[in-house]
Amino acid sequence: MKITKLEKYTPETADQIRKLLIQLSRSGKDRGEIPKEWFEELIASPYHDMLVAIDDNNQIIGIATLSIHMGPIIRKNAYLEDFVTDQTVRGKGIGSALWDAMLAWAKDKGCNNLEFTCGNGREASQQFYKNHGATIYDTNFFRRQV
Repeated sequence: MKITKLEKYTPETADQIRKLLIQLSRSGKDRGEIPKEWFEELIASPYHDMLVAIDDNNQIIGIATLSIHMGPIIRKNAYLEDFVTDQTVRGKGIGSALWDAMLAWAKDKGCNNLEFTCGNGREASQQFYKNHGATIYDTNFFRRQV
């Protein structure tokens, strides 16, 4: 298994990532293909990356999508958007390896913190984060469609 930054779009890669995102979704709903343009924008951006865990058969078995958030108070923080390992490899250290790669990515980018949200009802995920040194920061998450 190796962890690398996604650097090239292929339809096969997009399909593998889509299947992982279905597993991440609470509803298990397939939201359809991820547009090629999204991948191209992500790959070209100096502020966003997707880390992928690839098994010995060249299959993507885990992903983590990271962004840099900046502000005069927070300075520079990494934000974790999507983090999932394939259900067939959970408990085998893939998530921990991705976690370590995320922390290294954030450090290399000069970030002070890795921040993320984790919804209610995701006890296993919350326990994973606590076991890996994350603490709960008291906040509310808001969203406004634009």
